[in-house]
Amino acid sequence: MEEAGDEQRVLTFQRLRAAVHYTAGCLCQDVAEDKGVQFSKQAVAAIAEITFRQCGTTFGCFLIICRHAKRSTVNSEDVKLLARRSNSLLKYITQKSEELTSNNMEQKEKKKKKSSAAKGRRTSEEQEAPVSESEDSNMA
Repeated sequence: MEEAGDEQRVLTFQRLRAAVHYTAGCLCQDVAEDKGVQFSKQAVAAIAEITFRQCGTTFGCFLIICRHAKRSTVNSEDVKLLARRSNSLLKYITQKSEELTSNNMEQKEKKKKKSSAAKGRRTSEEQEAPVSESEDSNMA
């Protein structure tokens, strides 16, 4: 039973590594077209491997941070904490985080307005509802 789980993890790991390699290749191709340079297959493979290893290191750091904070969820502050070594990356992540927060607030406001408008319509409809014949007879 445990072997099946290990085998599944290995397959998942291989698929993830292949996805990183594919994405690195696509990005290198985009840069090559944009900048007029070429990347050898070995360079693409090296970039993919470095990226994969860095992601593993970053993931390990997130585990340590969450364990230290007694949490199981990585939040934006954790990401900023790891990005602090690079001022430009920290600035970019902070900007994106603020944009996301702003967008989320706007979405919440829109939902709140929609639900308030719907409640307002229901309340006015209830007040203006005509009296039915059965209610008429009950009043008499």
